[in-house]
Amino acid sequence: MAAKTILFLTGDFAEDYETMVPFQALQAVGHTVHAVCPGKRAGETIKTAIHDFEGDQTYTEKPGHHFTLNADFDDVEVARYDALAIAGGRAPEYLRLNPRVIEIVRQFADSGKPIAAVCHGAQVLAAADVIRGRRISCYPACSPEVKLAGAEYADIAVDAAVTDGQFVTAPAWPAHPQWLKQFLQKLGTEIKL
Repeated sequence: MAAKTILFLTGDFAEDYETMVPFQALQAVGHTVHAVCPGKRAGETIKTAIHDFEGDQTYTEKPGHHFTLNADFDDVEVARYDALAIAGGRAPEYLRLNPRVIEIVRQFADSGKPIAAVCHGAQVLAAADVIRGRRISCYPACSPEVKLAGAEYADIAVDAAVTDGQFVTAPAWPAHPQWLKQFLQKLGTEIKL
């Protein structure tokens, strides 16, 4: 397996687990991961939030870690990357408003490169208008946006993931084992024990 270079798009108040775990797991299997956030440079931090499912109508939110970015958003050139990953949480609410984010997502989609999004990350895909005709999972509260963007909402278990074409999506962090497994398959990653 040739190591891949992955652009990891995140931002303030991204979900802690959906930021830390994929960033570290993708590096652990040998890939290079560049974590970026609009308006921030390598070495700066974002605040994360811990979302938990405690029986309420939606998730609860608690302060998470400060996550250090390792690349500059302004230096992103899609041609240098093999894939895109988008963290969930509240960050996609503002990421989808950034014209450069939308341009980057569209370039990845147009190139056919793998794109993984978890939880609210589907909001960015919907805003970029790249999921029309695809089967896409997300946090259930984002399902109207997925449907309005012309995709089929994949109503799957919180610990499941779905792959459709270049897209690998999941509803929330409990799906990490399946989401990361499917994303690694799209990347052509082989792990031998």
